[in-house]
Parts: sequence; structure tokens; C-alpha cells
Amino acid sequence: MDILLSILAVIFTLIGAVGCIVPILPGPVLAYIGYLCCYFCSYDQISTNSVWVYLALTAAVTIIDFILPAYLTKLSGGSKAGERGATAGLIAGMLLGNLVGAIIGPFIGAVVGELIKDNSDVGRAVKVGFGSFLSFIVGTGIKLILCIMLIIRVFSQVFPALADWFSNIF
Repeated sequence: MDILLSILAVIFTLIGAVGCIVPILPGPVLAYIGYLCCYFCSYDQISTNSVWVYLALTAAVTIIDFILPAYLTKLSGGSKAGERGATAGLIAGMLLGNLVGAIIGPFIGAVVGELIKDNSDVGRAVKVGFGSFLSFIVGTGIKLILCIMLIIRVFSQVFPALADWFSNIF
């Protein structure tokens, strides 16, 4: 059972890291599931308090990731049209252009959404686009930080030789 849980732990944490960029996958949640798989192995050295702390961090990052785009779009003067455009741009960018599309898509989508609503103020539409872009970068950054922390913890447990290497680097 330990071998299966170890394999699942590695797979879930790596898919979780991918999910930080791909909008369809809940990255931090998947990485946390991998962490839980590692916790239930017989060889683990993960404390129960650590499990609860990472659960709280996962919940906080997930909530922030849902709130941040709307907040930064509104902060930059955007409307619901800009928010919807940013979401549509993110999805279209992922389907058409992979990582580059996912980064540029929300910006273009927010600008287009704002211009459809009110095409008289191009400057404001571009400002909203930058707000949307900033929310994507910040949200992706905090998700990646958490996922990298979980990957390090899981890989240190599953591959004990890496534990020394990680402790020397971090």
C-alpha cells in the first residue's frame, strides 16, 4: 500500500504544480491530496499539526485565488464585462496558445470586454487589462509557492536521499 500511496503522492503534487497555471485544475488542492497520500504512508514523518497547517494554507490560497481577480479588476476600474472578458481570454489563451496564451489571454480578454461595454475609453480598458494580468501573476505565484512547498515535503518523504539535498538548499 505504501508504494501505491507514494506513487499517488508524487503524481498528485506534480499535477498540482501544473494546476497552478492550468485554470481547469485546482492546483493547490491536488498538491495537498498528494501530501495527504504521503501522510498515510507507514514511513511518513509528517506531523498531524503540519497536515492541519497545510490544509489551512491550501484553503486560504484557494479562496484568495477566487477573490483576487475580481478585486484587482475592480481596483483597476474594471466592470463585470472586464472580469468576464478576462476569464474568456484565459480559457481561449489556454486552448490556443498554451502557457503564453494563458498569460496574455486574460489581458486581451479584459481589454476586449471593457471595449465591448464602452469603446470610448481605450486607456481605461488597457488599465483594466493590466489589473487582470497582475491578478493572474499574483494568483499563480502564491499557488506555485504553496505547491513547491508541498512538493518539497512529499519528495523528501518519498525519496529520503532528496531530504538532505533539500535541507542544504533551503
